[in-house]
Amino acid sequence: MTPEQKLKHLILYKISADSGEPLVEVTAENVDGLYDEADEEDIGEAAAELREGEHATGLTAPSSRYYEAKEVAAQAPDGSWIGWTYWYGGGKHGEPEAIDWMASAYALDCVAEEKMTTVRTFTKAAA
Repeated sequence: MTPEQKLKHLILYKISADSGEPLVEVTAENVDGLYDEADEEDIGEAAAELREGEHATGLTAPSSRYYEAKEVAAQAPDGSWIGWTYWYGGGKHGEPEAIDWMASAYALDCVAEEKMTTVRTFTKAAA
């Protein structure tokens, strides 16, 4: 599957999880058709939820005169990772959600490491 198809699969998966209905087997051959046949309102809600991403990647995002951007990622149902640019901001008349973010999705490699950290919280001591 292409990164865009993996995003479509993830959106279909979210719709299925929210509705409680089982999802048929999704393949590279049928994902586009299943996505096109799905309810537009369900697609819109799931896509809007996913658009912000599940994790910020810290990769360099493109710049824009009108919007802020950051690179985000999500794990596809097959276990692979997909990244894309999350556009936001734009002020009163901005419409960053209209940008076709799925078409510019890309494959990512992800290495997860568990690290222990020390968090210090300071307050003024009583004199």
